[in-house]
Amino acid sequence: MDKLPLKKERRRRYVLEFLSIFIAVISAFALNNWNDYRKNVHAESKILREINNGLSKDLQDLKLNVKGHQVGLRACKVWNQILVKGTYTGDSIQEHYLNLTRDFINVQNVAGYSTLKSKGLEVVRNDKLRQEIISLYEYDYNTLRKLEEEYEEMQFQKSYFNTINSMLAPQLKFNNAGRIISIQQPFSISVGDHQIMRSILLKIYSNRLFILQYYQQLEYRLKHLQNSIQFELGI
Repeated sequence: MDKLPLKKERRRRYVLEFLSIFIAVISAFALNNWNDYRKNVHAESKILREINNGLSKDLQDLKLNVKGHQVGLRACKVWNQILVKGTYTGDSIQEHYLNLTRDFINVQNVAGYSTLKSKGLEVVRNDKLRQEIISLYEYDYNTLRKLEEEYEEMQFQKSYFNTINSMLAPQLKFNNAGRIISIQQPFSISVGDHQIMRSILLKIYSNRLFILQYYQQLEYRLKHLQNSIQFELGI
């Protein structure tokens, strides 16, 4: 008769021990998951801040390229005016000469995005924000790089300088320091060269307008992504 209570007591003790072990294992597992979650949140915050800082630098570089293309447009207008009128009374003719075929490289601060890829894109928990980041760095930036550095018509120095220079150089006046100070007046080249020059100016002008439109769209996307990141970070 005494064995039955003893068995019940042992069974109760075994159950309590099992529950204690089970609770300890679950608690350790939960704590480990919590620590991993905290680490991921910290990593996400750090990466997003790095990307945000990189975007600020990219916006500055973007504006420099935009300004460069704008002065290139101005150079096209000046040389077209010279071809039409045969004279030029303004200053900075050397700047217009240099700016006409000047190219630009595409500088991108991708350190933050590279870190994100090395950690795993899923570090950014917000699906929409993650896709926005991927789209900018994988598509928009690659498109800009190809336009500025690989697209044949946008390589003004390589594609047009020699032809342009062969027509312009004989009409330029230099001072003793080697600076261009003016042009021959009246500016006179052959009818054939005149037509070639006008067609090249049209090409350069049109392509600079095209890239400026892309820069405008890219600037909007950069600022929009920055706003999304700052909202996510609460800053």
